[in-house]
Amino acid sequence: MFKIAVATLGCKVNQCESAGIVEALSGRGIAFVPFEEQADCYIINTCTVTGRTDCQSRQLIRRAIRRNPAAAVLVTGCYAQRAPEEIARIPGVRVVAGNGEKARIPELIGEMAAGEPLVLVGDIRKEGWISLPGATVFPGHTRAFLKIQDGCDSFCSYCIVPRARGGSRSLPPEEVMERISALSRTGYREVVLTGIHLGAYGRDFTPPENLTAVVRRIADERLVERLRLSSIEPREVTDGLIALTGSSGVVCRHLHIPLQSGDDGILAAMSRDYDAIFFRSLIERIRDAVPGIAVGIDVMAGFPGETEAAFFNTLRLVEELPVAYLHIFPYSRRPGTPAAAMHGQVPEGEKKRRAERLRKVGAEKRRVFAEGFIGTPLAILVEARKDKSTGFPVGFSDNYIPVAVRGGSVDANRIVRALPESFRNGRLIAEVIHE
Repeated sequence: MFKIAVATLGCKVNQCESAGIVEALSGRGIAFVPFEEQADCYIINTCTVTGRTDCQSRQLIRRAIRRNPAAAVLVTGCYAQRAPEEIARIPGVRVVAGNGEKARIPELIGEMAAGEPLVLVGDIRKEGWISLPGATVFPGHTRAFLKIQDGCDSFCSYCIVPRARGGSRSLPPEEVMERISALSRTGYREVVLTGIHLGAYGRDFTPPENLTAVVRRIADERLVERLRLSSIEPREVTDGLIALTGSSGVVCRHLHIPLQSGDDGILAAMSRDYDAIFFRSLIERIRDAVPGIAVGIDVMAGFPGETEAAFFNTLRLVEELPVAYLHIFPYSRRPGTPAAAMHGQVPEGEKKRRAERLRKVGAEKRRVFAEGFIGTPLAILVEARKDKSTGFPVGFSDNYIPVAVRGGSVDANRIVRALPESFRNGRLIAEVIHE
């Protein structure tokens, strides 16, 4: 039997698309094997958001070629879209397919031959929706991911993604409803709506749609037990969306909102459309409107021109904000972006120092937020994996707290009520409430 291994780097959108590729290939007499095993074909779905992810993509490509030099290696994703010639120069690569060619991958696998690599990368700005099947299986996950939006029109000065993903386009609302219903029928209790610029959902339609409306419809029709949203830009967190997270009983009490910097000068240089005062007001408004909500934020360390004073402004704001966790990224210089040509590039060592300082703040934020729920019952979606230190099943609360659950047999993919008793090794330890 023909064996295929798939590796995916980067965001949840890439994960959705890899799952769609697997779905399109299923039923063709193909066996899917782990990437660490020998396969006849390797598909690597790459990321290019940082220089590090470019490097990781190349490492995966070379690892596949070493594992089976005779294998057909197909490389796709954002790195393939941005720098196809770099990938084509790696000996052993058979096909380089841009993001717009992902729907063709099933047919390309049958056409791969040894020799010069086939490079299929078009102008992503002219591409429509990538017509992959709606994946209904996400192996190893109790949460399903549904891509409802792709591309971005914002062009933040540091970001390469619009050049790799194209302009914003959306999945029609009726298809969103159909795919969520299909995921629910498959057995998924939680679906994560995802996109490259999720808050731009529906702007490309005539008449325009919006994210709040589609979320409200999913919640009103009870199409799934829990609905979670991936990252949303600050200006796109509407009062209606905030209200849904607090009152619907379906939308999880969890929002992830990129801050990037707490210094107004740096925010302007980044081409972000808000200032620190706006961001602080937004987070405080969310906290006041939705008790117990987890708000996570992205913060970038070492953007060009970030002085020690500018970094301190970010550090101080982050320390003061009522957030549950931080995602910290050292700035990565991406070719072709305005920020790459800016003066005041921060040395790598200093970027790492600032990032580490922010991570320490983030670890403390996570602990304080989680410990605030000791003694408060939480609904936990149990996963298949176990906590390494206790052996208890683990899962996440609706407000995105990792929890190890004890108290009898707890099956994966169940939502159980549990009472947190302590916080240990980054997660709550909770006892199942038998009702």
